[in-house]
Amino acid sequence: MSIFLVTGGSGLVGSAIQAVVSRNPSSSETWIFLSSKDGDLKVRSDCDAIFEKHKPTHVIHLAAKVGGLFANMSQKVEFYRENIIMNDNVMECCRIHKVKKLVSYLSTCIFPDKTTYPIDEGMLHAGPPHPSNEGYAYAKRMVDTMNRAYSEEYNCCFTSIIPTNIYGPRDNFSITNGHVIPGLIHKCYLAQRDSTPFTIWGSGTPLRQFMYSEDLAELTLWVVREYDDPEPIIISVDEEAEVSIKDVAMAVVKAMDFKGEVVFDTSKADGQFKKTASNKKLRALKPEHKFVGIEEGIGKAVEWFKEHYDTAR
Repeated sequence: MSIFLVTGGSGLVGSAIQAVVSRNPSSSETWIFLSSKDGDLKVRSDCDAIFEKHKPTHVIHLAAKVGGLFANMSQKVEFYRENIIMNDNVMECCRIHKVKKLVSYLSTCIFPDKTTYPIDEGMLHAGPPHPSNEGYAYAKRMVDTMNRAYSEEYNCCFTSIIPTNIYGPRDNFSITNGHVIPGLIHKCYLAQRDSTPFTIWGSGTPLRQFMYSEDLAELTLWVVREYDDPEPIIISVDEEAEVSIKDVAMAVVKAMDFKGEVVFDTSKADGQFKKTASNKKLRALKPEHKFVGIEEGIGKAVEWFKEHYDTAR
């Protein structure tokens, strides 16, 4: 019997993994999804107690201290220390309790600030990250370094996933603190409810690779079951699936059946034009995977948000 322990199991990705696992249950697998109520992973005794209680054979480590731009800029020490301590506790508990596989999550925002595109796995340490999130970025980069160190010294099977932009049900739909797609869904919902224009910040021209949360969940299950290389793997839609923010906004308009005015507020900054990631490594190993298209995925996210408006984050 394999026992899969998922830290940060109640968030966007954890709940997507839960949904995928529940559709295809295996009698040889037990899944445990942790939330902060189960203990503080920054406290070593809490972490030890969780491992003692559940005795996992496999761990998917999603838990992290995360935040928006302002939080990252103003709390670099906390973003570094809290993530370093949490990751160190989880890794060392995995070693001590002889966990067969640990899969941790990294982020494309930890790549070098000055780089060429598309980015790939080999470029992770090729220069400093953007100064705004260097505390978080260096803590996350150390996961990759320690995966190799644990592999070399203790023969542990530790690896990591680098996902691109994720969206889907149970996302953070906050307009001020959420990411692009959930923020646009919430804005469009309010514009429809209040009969006001749907206003998108910026020109709508920047390009991004967006991935539906259950696609990432399915590929995470493949990684934890079959991918044994300590070197990280980028999980992303293909480069050709890159879409503009305007395309995303119009997909939200269509899914919401919004008939009002759509305004692009060009007085607001656009941010980086593109941050393309290469999924060549993934495609070499999983050429057959079909990603959910952007319109279908946004349609599912919109339906979930409308049904759960009163309780959504």
